[in-house]
Amino acid sequence: MSKKNSMPLYMQITRWLLQAMEEGIYADVERLPPEVDIAVQLGVSRTAVRDALSTLEREGFVTRRHGKGTSINRHVLRVKTRIDLEEEFLDMISATGRRPSVNFVRIAQSAATPEQARWLDMEVGSEVVCVDRLVSADDLPAIYCADMFDRRLIGSRPYTMEDLQTPIFDFLHRFCGIDIYMDLTEINAVNADETLSDMLKVPKGTALLHLDERGYTLDGRLVLYSSEYYRNGILNHTILRKKI
Repeated sequence: MSKKNSMPLYMQITRWLLQAMEEGIYADVERLPPEVDIAVQLGVSRTAVRDALSTLEREGFVTRRHGKGTSINRHVLRVKTRIDLEEEFLDMISATGRRPSVNFVRIAQSAATPEQARWLDMEVGSEVVCVDRLVSADDLPAIYCADMFDRRLIGSRPYTMEDLQTPIFDFLHRFCGIDIYMDLTEINAVNADETLSDMLKVPKGTALLHLDERGYTLDGRLVLYSSEYYRNGILNHTILRKKI
């Protein structure tokens, strides 16, 4: 594991374990080795491995039982698109075997309207940054996303419009020192209006999957509002639900 990587160590281990279970050294086994063995193999603490395994269990990729070890859930690993997991659009499309691309990124800064202020729990008239993206799969428009956040989050840090071309989570981490811990998402179907019809190249009135999403930090601070529209027939979304 790299100490220079800005990603927390347990997240690096989580990604390594996922890759190892999908196509690496654990691709043909039913259970993972004990925590201590993984820790020795990677040269990391057992605590970091335990945190990574807790993440994988919470996301359904593994099941841990006392006295039986950590079982790998192959049926979950085989799912291509999980709507309950935060994943970048390009990675999401790549997982389906299609070629992803970004058609356009539009960036604007303006005074928050009453509706925008309500979405972000801020004052009307405060400056907001709006970033719109259209993502394609094999040159077919697939996802339109509108992200919005309070301009004050950036502070006095210098940035360029090119910096906002990167995924919004990367920008918030690099320029605002903010990491999104969780999203609260409302899922519904909407009919494409004239604007969405033109962008996603579907007839007006076509049903679209709509995600109305608010991103929060670990301490519960609302920092991001996103509105996402998915064209039908490109991504098959799956959600994992577990009894609690």
